[in-house]
Amino acid sequence: MVLGKLLRSTARFAGATQCCGRAVYSTQVKGRLYTKKHEWVSLDGGVGTVGISNYAQDALGEVVFVQLPEVGRTVAAAEEVGALESVKAASEVYSPISGTITEKNDAVESSPSLINKSCYEDGWLFKVSLSKPDELESLMDQQTYDKYLEDSH
Repeated sequence: MVLGKLLRSTARFAGATQCCGRAVYSTQVKGRLYTKKHEWVSLDGGVGTVGISNYAQDALGEVVFVQLPEVGRTVAAAEEVGALESVKAASEVYSPISGTITEKNDAVESSPSLINKSCYEDGWLFKVSLSKPDELESLMDQQTYDKYLEDSH
């Protein structure tokens, strides 16, 4: 099942916080950019660290299996690069940017629950050296992503 379909069909999310009478699924993390498929990327120089948002991990439920791209692989923005399996569903992972995979989080592959416990810190998925920095313009900042969640879910 595609994560987007799962996210649209899931009616209640235990990890949400309330703001102005509405559920807010992301935390105020400075410098992260988001896709509509709920991947995030944070930049350090020309390298982006990629993971899934709190909204996505909450919708998936307990993550029990992670498949990540191999180091050295060249990827395109929006390309399927891995998979997550949870007790609820399986979901593809997409790269938010084009480039070359420079590192993968081996800890997440051996302990998938890190994604649920710390999706923005210890539960990151992989790092990619950017080949097309202009693609970042198509991603959402925190405020835009929060609005996207409000409007679409």
